[in-house]
Amino acid sequence: MPPRRSHKKSRAGCRRCKSRKIKCDEVHPRCGNCVKHGVPCDFEHPEIIAELQAAQAASASSPSTAGTPYTPAYSPGADSVSSASTARLQRAPQLCRSPPSQALSTTTPAAHRMLELRLMHQYTAMTCKTFTFTAPTTEDIWKITVPGMAFSGSQHLTDAILAVAALHLRSQSPNDKDLVRASHAYMAASLAEYSAELTKGISSSNAESLFLTASLIAFQSTATRVFMKDELSLAQANGNQTEDFNKQGRYTAAGCYSIPFSWFHSFQGVKAVTAASWQWLRNSPVVTEVINSQAVLQLDFASHSQTFFGHLLDGLDEELAEMANPMDPARLHPDSPGQSFQQRRPPASPELVTSTRQAYQHAVAVLNWAHKIPHKGAPLAFPATVSKRFIEMLEERRPRALAVLACFFALLKSLDSIWWLHGMARREVLGVVSLFNSDFFGPEAYSKWWPHLEWAMRIALYETPDGSSTIPPEVWGADWYAEEQALQNQGGHNYYRHIEMLSQMTNPTRSVPAVPE
Repeated sequence: MPPRRSHKKSRAGCRRCKSRKIKCDEVHPRCGNCVKHGVPCDFEHPEIIAELQAAQAASASSPSTAGTPYTPAYSPGADSVSSASTARLQRAPQLCRSPPSQALSTTTPAAHRMLELRLMHQYTAMTCKTFTFTAPTTEDIWKITVPGMAFSGSQHLTDAILAVAALHLRSQSPNDKDLVRASHAYMAASLAEYSAELTKGISSSNAESLFLTASLIAFQSTATRVFMKDELSLAQANGNQTEDFNKQGRYTAAGCYSIPFSWFHSFQGVKAVTAASWQWLRNSPVVTEVINSQAVLQLDFASHSQTFFGHLLDGLDEELAEMANPMDPARLHPDSPGQSFQQRRPPASPELVTSTRQAYQHAVAVLNWAHKIPHKGAPLAFPATVSKRFIEMLEERRPRALAVLACFFALLKSLDSIWWLHGMARREVLGVVSLFNSDFFGPEAYSKWWPHLEWAMRIALYETPDGSSTIPPEVWGADWYAEEQALQNQGGHNYYRHIEMLSQMTNPTRSVPAVPE
């Protein structure tokens, strides 16, 4: 018998070769045997060592249950397989791992993922186009650029996108409870994250996303109004007939029309963010494109008798004189229905009188401008540009301020085909006029202010024969397209230049804008 050849023992072989009691060539990162059999090697994947050890231990301790027994398929001669061979196959350790199932998400439920996909599809396919009805050139910004910025880590912008899309779908499926919950949840999340980001401060890194989120919040606050239930019906259903102050300290009455202050505050928020971050926004191609797509304010402060809404300033001098030197006691809010008390109003300061005059004149000038080109989205500039003093007078329910508000809402009739403004002119004008019909102002208020409300009522109730939003000049009081051409012939700067000039004329405080309600 020939002598046995000398050989080198393998003492550092892989775990799999040792378990099979075969020599390992110790080649890294995968030994030759593992490569040959197409199995993972613990040289390359150390994490499988524990698996191999567990399989080997289970095989040694419980041979009969060491795994799923191998049962060969029936074939001729299968009966010749010995029981000993079967036992050896049962004791053999598992040499490969089953491929793991594909993990989807450990945090987001499947139904939630499908809803978010549905909302994002709605936004990119449909909703974003409703923001660009006056400037189709910005569609790619809202459709592609804005979602891209959201996906880059701006959670408040992401949730604002989903909230607006949910509201849009709600307008098509108002009874879908999932969409109702989603719209509320994403709105609340976007506001909370937006507020937290503002608290940290505006900088070059977040100025763009905050501006875009503020714009979407303004759309949200407008669209939400579409889904509000009639307060009178709700109060009657709940049996609530009392009058009280709401949490903002504004006087309200059960069943009484409520002015959409949140709408004004959200649009004012866009203006505040723009002013506070203009040093960065002015260099943003995205923001400047959006801003320049808006119609430029071209206000005329000429004698009010020469303008369409000049009648809203009739008697203003007498009202301001009475503010400075009140002669008659002012009727204040009653403590409860059917009760009232009288108290003399303190004289207003000269500064307050001046700011009141300017607030009315500016608001009427914006109405006159928007009345000429409403189809260009000009009426939407009203809530963003009116002064803080004008909003205060709305909160005080000044009759003149409410008459101005009714005319603004009537201007929205020209945009009635847009889902987030649909029906708003009719609903809000009727609501404002109902305040003059109530006991709040007394029996003479309606007859006194009706001449100033008549146009707004006529427009709000007008129905075009073809169902379009275009109202004939003889009904509206102006030819939109002729006025648009006249304004273009006057020339002027774009909206970017308009803001640039304002920023040079004033030195706005770089304060954090108030978060809309």
